[in-house]
Amino acid sequence: MKPTRKPIRVLVVDDSALVRNILSKGLSMDKEIEVVGTAKDPYIARDMIIKHRPDVLTLDVEMPRMDGVEFLRKLMPQYPIPVVMVSSLTQKGKRITLEALEAGAVEIVPKPTTNLARGLNEMMNDLIHKVKVASKANVSHWKNKRPSKTRIRCDTKALSESTDKVVAIGASTGGTEAIKQVVSTFPAAFPGVVIVQHMPAGFTRMFAERLNSLCAMEVKEASNGDKVIPGRILVAAGDYHMKVRRSGGYYYVDLVNGEKVSGHRPSVNVLMHSVAKFVGPNAIGIMLTGMGSDGAEGMLAMREAGAKTVAQDEETSVFYGMPKVAYEIGAVEKVLPLDEIGPYIIQTLSRNGK
Repeated sequence: MKPTRKPIRVLVVDDSALVRNILSKGLSMDKEIEVVGTAKDPYIARDMIIKHRPDVLTLDVEMPRMDGVEFLRKLMPQYPIPVVMVSSLTQKGKRITLEALEAGAVEIVPKPTTNLARGLNEMMNDLIHKVKVASKANVSHWKNKRPSKTRIRCDTKALSESTDKVVAIGASTGGTEAIKQVVSTFPAAFPGVVIVQHMPAGFTRMFAERLNSLCAMEVKEASNGDKVIPGRILVAAGDYHMKVRRSGGYYYVDLVNGEKVSGHRPSVNVLMHSVAKFVGPNAIGIMLTGMGSDGAEGMLAMREAGAKTVAQDEETSVFYGMPKVAYEIGAVEKVLPLDEIGPYIIQTLSRNGK
């Protein structure tokens, strides 16, 4: 007889009694999920985590007494647990959410802003899916970790406009922190970088602005027609595919609001296929943590076009999905721990010339 699979034990944390009730009832409708409790603030949540040992936490971003970020910074080094942030789309809500991802959260679910009935249904479907995804996340590396608050000021030196090299990065769940760790090692005069991070629309601009405050390179959310130049990192806008093309002596990006590819928009596959076609052997591809297979085929096309390709290893990945699939189909030339990827890319470019 096949053993019964244990349900995913979830603790819901939100200061609104109405929201706690909605989320609790909505999650409980899925037979694979068991809501073990609700808490109105992080202080109550802390005690309930110790008592119930949930598999996943859903956490409101903006709460009185202690916001989600402060709570995670205290929680994760003691009790690492996969956390799904339930976020408003206000500027403050987006800022706190991105800080929460840096502090250990693995997923974001935006709160509905229009057509409440339909939006609430879509949000619950999204939340159920992301709770299931989060339950498989590897967050053990947060044990006894002290999240860094270091800020590196941007270097404002004039940028060269040579288009010799392009670095393409793809990531999904757990990727915001992984991307930060990689690109913060890049010097100001580093070749142009293009990034696809699976993230809900409305968050990518704030993500780019946050990276910009941490990096020597300029970081911005990509606009249609932006030039890919040394010293600049372009982050694909939420809900738009990003493609690289060559025109004359320069590379540019195009934003396309087409069908989802590999279940995503933006898609890493779309980006990397375009890089393989237009940049070829002058490109470097980096595959970071993420669930699923998006980007594997695009990275294979890059490698077949002569590009260097690198993937994050299993031990340091929150999800060893996208890097694993890319490796299994032969798209990956080298597998490295997260903290070795940036230095390796810099050394590779130095050896090959800029």
